[in-house]
Amino acid sequence: MTDAVVEYLGALQAERGASRNTLSAYRRDLADFTQFLHDHHRSLRRAGPDDIVGYLERLRTRGLRPASVARRISALRGLYRHLVREGALRRDPTEHLETPRRARALPRTLSREVIAALVESPDLSGPRGVRDRAVLELLYATGMRASECLGLTLDDVNLSAGYVVCTGKGQKQRLVPVGGEATQWVSRYLRDVRALYTRVRDSGRLFVNPRGGRLSRQSLWTIVRHAATRAGLRQRISPHVLRHSFASHLLEGGADLRSIQAMLGHADIATTQIYTHLPSATLLQMYRRFHPRA
Repeated sequence: MTDAVVEYLGALQAERGASRNTLSAYRRDLADFTQFLHDHHRSLRRAGPDDIVGYLERLRTRGLRPASVARRISALRGLYRHLVREGALRRDPTEHLETPRRARALPRTLSREVIAALVESPDLSGPRGVRDRAVLELLYATGMRASECLGLTLDDVNLSAGYVVCTGKGQKQRLVPVGGEATQWVSRYLRDVRALYTRVRDSGRLFVNPRGGRLSRQSLWTIVRHAATRAGLRQRISPHVLRHSFASHLLEGGADLRSIQAMLGHADIATTQIYTHLPSATLLQMYRRFHPRA
């Protein structure tokens, strides 16, 4: 690597507090770029837009994914902006580069049958199993994020009226309905388990550990992972998969996007619209019924 690259990486760490992983990735990316320039008898300070485009074309012929190409572009832009800022260059050869769009991954969802097996899998012979069942039922019934579920207090839950008030991103609150199945299990948990766990200490949270403290994020992931294993799922399942499944199943059932948006707490309807791209038994049936060439 050239001295300019080493200096830029040092500035990235000192001024912006870049992580070790970011620095390592940028170091590899910029070393690859400087090697490309060397092979073509060019230097960082003499490279122009055509050299940058030639390098990116080589990346594409090597089969790099758009996300990897985008990271290389980010590294090059950062380097050349640094050189311009320090007076080593008058013009940035990357200023007109377009970052390739990343393909948006579809949310991962589970079928209704698999979700049912997952939420019903905890061993109910002990208090922990009852708590875990209540957690899983509420996650799927409301589509809450993991952090929103863990942040619920007793005051946020109104089981008699059938709703919870959860606090999402930006401390924005929203009211989310809770179905009868989840209501029954949360009621049982409150009556038989939470009262037992909070005899000595009560954190005030809805879901607590056996010592009365707030249930941790790691514990929530463990609950979901163990439930998936007991349900016979081999793939790794996260709490967010229950959120995606909630939205997908509502859409299949006929709910409109605006209602789903409100329940998920999405600020932009475009975020919710991704669920319309998911495979749906209902949509497939409609297609087969109405399309002239189905």
